[in-house]
Amino acid sequence: MFRILAFHNDHLLDRQFLLADGTLYRLGRSGSNDIAADWDDRISREHVILEPHDQTVSLTIVETASNPIFVDGERVQAARLNSGQSFVIGHTRFEIQQVTQSDSPRGNAVQQMSIDRAQLKQLRYDDADKRIEVLTSLPSVIRESGVERDLFVRLANLLLAGIQHAEGVAIVGISPDRRRPLLLHQERRFEADGSMQPSARLVRNTLDQKKTVLHVWDESDDQDSRYTQHAGFSWAFCTPFRDDAATSDSPTVNRALYIAGRSPGEGAHANQQRLHADIKFTEFIAEIVGSLQRQRELERQQTGLRQFFSPPVLDALGRDLDTSLLEPRECDVTVLFCDLRGFSHHAEEQADNLTGLLERVSLALEVMTSQILRFGGVTGDFQGDAALGFWGWPIASDEAPLNACRAALAIREEFARAHADPDHPLTDFETSIGIAHGRAVAGKIGTREQVKVTVFGPVVNLASRLEGMTRRLHVPILIDDNLDALIRANPDQFEGRVRRLLHVLPYGLDNSLVVSELVPSENAMPQLTSQHLADFERAVEKFIAGEWSDAWRYLHTMPADDRAQDFLALQITQHDRTAPSDWDGIVRIQKKS
Repeated sequence: MFRILAFHNDHLLDRQFLLADGTLYRLGRSGSNDIAADWDDRISREHVILEPHDQTVSLTIVETASNPIFVDGERVQAARLNSGQSFVIGHTRFEIQQVTQSDSPRGNAVQQMSIDRAQLKQLRYDDADKRIEVLTSLPSVIRESGVERDLFVRLANLLLAGIQHAEGVAIVGISPDRRRPLLLHQERRFEADGSMQPSARLVRNTLDQKKTVLHVWDESDDQDSRYTQHAGFSWAFCTPFRDDAATSDSPTVNRALYIAGRSPGEGAHANQQRLHADIKFTEFIAEIVGSLQRQRELERQQTGLRQFFSPPVLDALGRDLDTSLLEPRECDVTVLFCDLRGFSHHAEEQADNLTGLLERVSLALEVMTSQILRFGGVTGDFQGDAALGFWGWPIASDEAPLNACRAALAIREEFARAHADPDHPLTDFETSIGIAHGRAVAGKIGTREQVKVTVFGPVVNLASRLEGMTRRLHVPILIDDNLDALIRANPDQFEGRVRRLLHVLPYGLDNSLVVSELVPSENAMPQLTSQHLADFERAVEKFIAGEWSDAWRYLHTMPADDRAQDFLALQITQHDRTAPSDWDGIVRIQKKS
């Protein structure tokens, strides 16, 4: 039997892989391989086939592998490696080491016992003081372990300190096919004792049964030194991290503590009592560490979800993350698309300071997303200098459309405040926002480890088109007719105002609509009075009806600095204030803005 150590950029990884004689192993970046080397992008999805023999491991490169394999500095297609030799793919060196066999030579030479936890609870420690002393260091072991490998090292040494007759401790896992153990870390009480190889059968039985399993080997005959018991072990037990199952969508437990040692010759009953006490001690530690891993996983997931969901949504998901709420489904949503105006021009001007530009763009995106989350929205995809937010999923709310509009006004206010301060990093940035309401499919895609949320449907495309049209219509925020009607129907529930701008057929869409500008309240924007808005909408009515001279007259009541009048005024003057003979009231946008 052999094991493989992986060194990435000369750093030993906390993964070890076991190779049993006579079995073919496929190594590649894909998780479907027997040896999944997913840390190096130079390794192909399927890269090499390994076959261990009595004293060597044969290596054959897969035909579809895109990068070469090197052995002793020479490129090879196939090779036979001895213990201690290595092969290199990309930035990773794989070292072959021969290890001792683990299981007894005859099945009837092993006594196997599954441990009943109820019986363990009734057991009393003979050396309780010493074990309590060891356990007092467990909080610091957990607290000071920055990465998983640190935790494994400290945990193994703590178990050696707490279990008097343990000669070796390992943290183990199981291969995807659940046939071969994975040695994640090991510690021997005495370094001179060499490497430790867990019993494949013991690890598999433990993880399949999801409970501690004890093996006791018969020491009476067969002196073959290849077997574990004659390497100094007469017993071993394996205890699963019990909360591993709680962190997965399946009930499979994937990691465990493996402790092996020798019997001190106290007699069968005394040995059994002592082993059960050791198991109780180990289960206590495994339960604490398992709970810690569960908590860390939840914290990591919460941190990841926090960038997408507002606090009320996270509260609804609950501490145990009821992700069934996040499953894709069709629902009514309000979609907000926010972009930075003139970004390409900024990028050209600051080509020699792209890092500084990136920092400013990141700050701008932070303004957008913070307001989306503040008003209960979900942040979807980022597209360069643009952000997508939506409301109505995963929790439906009558306030969702109005909250989307509130978020848009807050974003506008933040950028207006920055524009008024010449020293602000966003002083020369402007935003354009499009908001639309309708049916869509919203939900999560990806894996349990990395959740991505998005929304699909024509309403998303409409929000994007509205955002693009803001430049042509010279306004910062455009909304569709659904939102216009909703705001007009609830004047006492919304702080902003609306004014209709145009009956338009956006580029790439089949249906026309009346688009409106979302305007701050009169208190926030006193230069544009309610009478101004009423006069402008009269101008739009006359424009749609083809009465362009009357429309021109109403437009001239607008404040000079109100740019919304520019588009209509240009259309009217280009046709000498007379509507075309085939005029149907709809302006058709001929290209994507």
